Amino acid sequence: MHRSTFRATTAFAALTLAAAGCTSAPPSTGGDDDSIRYLVQQPEDPAALELLEEHIAEFEKESGISVELEALPMGNMRTVLQTQLRSGDGPDVFSWGSGPGYAGALAEAGLLYDMTAAYDEYDWPIYDFAKERVTFDGRLIGVPGEMETIGLFYNKTMFADLGIDEPKNLADLKAAAETIRDAGTVPIAASDQEGWQGGHLLSMALSSRIGPDGMDSLLNGETPWDSPDVVAALRIWKDFHEAGYLPESPTSISYDSANSMFYAGKAAMLPTGSWLIGGINRNTDFEVGYIPFPAEDGPGMFSAGLGSGPMISAGSTKTEAALEFVDFLVSPAHGRWTIENMGTIPAYPVDTAKADVSPLFAQVIEDTSRLDDSKNPLGYNIDVLTTDVFNQAMWDGVQAVLTGQQNAEQVAQTLETSFQK
Repeated sequence: MHRSTFRATTAFAALTLAAAGCTSAPPSTGGDDDSIRYLVQQPEDPAALELLEEHIAEFEKESGISVELEALPMGNMRTVLQTQLRSGDGPDVFSWGSGPGYAGALAEAGLLYDMTAAYDEYDWPIYDFAKERVTFDGRLIGVPGEMETIGLFYNKTMFADLGIDEPKNLADLKAAAETIRDAGTVPIAASDQEGWQGGHLLSMALSSRIGPDGMDSLLNGETPWDSPDVVAALRIWKDFHEAGYLPESPTSISYDSANSMFYAGKAAMLPTGSWLIGGINRNTDFEVGYIPFPAEDGPGMFSAGLGSGPMISAGSTKTEAALEFVDFLVSPAHGRWTIENMGTIPAYPVDTAKADVSPLFAQVIEDTSRLDDSKNPLGYNIDVLTTDVFNQAMWDGVQAVLTGQQNAEQVAQTLETSFQK
């Protein structure tokens, strides 16, 4: 029986050397035709990798294809992935984000295998709205990742001990943060060391402020990004920082460190996405709630989007094995497995009626079921819908707001300039 092998730090070392012009990473061309490399983003919880490796072993046993599982932090993948794919030393299959700033950039560079024919051959039942996010120049270049929402996790036990009700509007959130701050605990564990978290902070505040129609207007270019609503959404996080609702220096705190603060009860709230539910269930011993970032006049709405999904390198010479593996990743059995073990929801129909999930995740399943419902829409996660240029401006801009290097108006103007490029 073939067994998957897992590499993390060694994978990073090999990829980094290749980015510098070296060729230490094993190439995906040649070699054993029954062996492929699969690169994923390193999850917050190490236990998730062990579960994934065990699951992949089932595919290996049935198919006779060996899968070498590799994992890298998101920031490292962003730095070296395109270089690896260009050099021919990249993975055969890798998990990456949909939308123009992620899959779109790789497709434009000619680095992704065209899966259009595979969709017909394998009859993958991907939701139509999700397929649109991985379609570029009429070609389907990957499988969209899990459906996810972005909002605020909160420690329900701590809230109850402090006599705080679940926030129903922005004023409630501020009042709760003040009570928590005065009790000596960090109210909101916002991190932004890596930069990409800033896109989520802006997405949740802006979506709740202007709703999906307003977000559509911005993303379609009908409303400029230096509009008063964008400025106000940016200013929320500046005001929260100055009021002591956030850690002292959010741009010095990594994503993993912020999660650990919440797990340990050192922070009462955590602004992030539904993909973390598996880690929350495994690492907390208190009851956790999950709410949208509140609006001024009501509870607000979750920002929603699609996570990372499998794509195949255009340079792989093992596309037959790679496609067989991707087919496994789009199977009903795998979808059910991800729901019950990873706490993620695939972008295709899966029977969840008898799924063994926590109450917290059951709520997310209900929330994400609305993603394909035009009568009950959600807000948007901005960075999966915009370009690399815009995303970098947004990430740098939110960091600048949090450090006081720029004000909200200046950042909004930069966003508008970047959107027009």
